[in-house]
Amino acid sequence: MKPRPVPLALAALVLAGLVAGCAPEELAPPARAAAATVSAADTIDFDGVRDVRIGETAAQLTADGDMARPKEACGPVLTEISQASPVMADGRLVLLWADPPLATPEGVGVGTPLATARAAYPQATTLTAPAGTYRFDGLMVTQGDRAYLFLHDGQTVRKTVVGYTDHAQRLFTDGFGAC
Repeated sequence: MKPRPVPLALAALVLAGLVAGCAPEELAPPARAAAATVSAADTIDFDGVRDVRIGETAAQLTADGDMARPKEACGPVLTEISQASPVMADGRLVLLWADPPLATPEGVGVGTPLATARAAYPQATTLTAPAGTYRFDGLMVTQGDRAYLFLHDGQTVRKTVVGYTDHAQRLFTDGFGAC
């Protein structure tokens, strides 16, 4: 019996998820309710999440006990917020990848229907992934030098990134590694 070919769209979705560091079963989270009520502990906003602030230095985050560099991890991790992954540049926190239950104050996060995200942020800029790549399209919401970047598959938000606008734009334009 010959193996059946994998549909291109499915292969692209799985590859995009793997490049972003998640397993295929994580690619289809349950949809969030429109404008869900988000607890303060589960809210990520333009400033950061809980006591972790965009722009803080690695030294300060480490001294405060908010960040560690375990040998088994491929980069720094937040010690008390396993649903957020830090991205550092020049010794400062510049982006946070946010997983459920973390969501913006408007209730938008991974699993939110794209129509709900657009309704919550009508001012969002639509970003189209480069042709020939397996990357997600995006919606970018900016406020000053800060941004929410919602990567989506045309139906559902699949990745949520919060941080500096220039770093979020660079991440979208240039892509990202597996770590």
